[in-house]
Amino acid sequence: MTYETIVFVEEGGIAHLQLARPDALNALNRPLLGEVIDALDRVRDGGNVRVLLLTGKGRGFSSGADLSSGGIPQEPGLLDAGQVLEDYYNPLIERMFALPVPIVAGVHGAVAGAACMLALAADITVAAQSAFFLQAFAKVGLVPDAGSLWLLPRLIGRARAQAMMMLAERIPAATALDWGMIYEVVDEDALYSRVNSIAHKLARGPTRAYAMIRQGVRLASEQTLSDALALERRLQKEAGETCDFQEGVAAFREKRPPNFTGA
Repeated sequence: MTYETIVFVEEGGIAHLQLARPDALNALNRPLLGEVIDALDRVRDGGNVRVLLLTGKGRGFSSGADLSSGGIPQEPGLLDAGQVLEDYYNPLIERMFALPVPIVAGVHGAVAGAACMLALAADITVAAQSAFFLQAFAKVGLVPDAGSLWLLPRLIGRARAQAMMMLAERIPAATALDWGMIYEVVDEDALYSRVNSIAHKLARGPTRAYAMIRQGVRLASEQTLSDALALERRLQKEAGETCDFQEGVAAFREKRPPNFTGA
């Protein structure tokens, strides 16, 4: 598939996925969403990617859904606004959460609407000081989507999540960090080098263990303590059977850096 609205490059075990509609502030339209889904499938099925790095081209990460592309009826009741969720947003978010490799997101400028969830669905989200997070759905009479209702309260609590959704106010990067929404805030000119450094570190790591961590954190958040302990027991058994575990122990004993292979 030839991409026109994203840039996708695999190099050194890292898949670089960049939203690339800079003239439209990387607004999410159907072609872009379809290309992101296709790229995620390539990461999932390729076997060579050990980490996904997600960024946005131009002056911001993304302004959210593209409302300027037309197709919205002038009379109420004629549009099923949920269809695009079923066709694009829901499959995209589900793919992100099910991906067997870590996701690192580097964001700057606007991180709005559904694009906010693309950024926050990453395992590690780093923001430039210029970044602001915005749930703007209420401004146009819509409900937050792309997993917002599920993820935001888990990240920042119900009170802050509902206020963020209803007031539709910009949340600066520093506030997002204070709330626990993101991992780190860096200077504008340091953003790419920082997320690239994180991606390279993860690419050298025990990727099967990372996949189990991703799975475990998301499952355990819905479980009782007893079920979560049983989950940890099962995942630890699986991790202990990997070649990476054997390599990690050997490297520790031999006082050398481990050479993890993801096996």
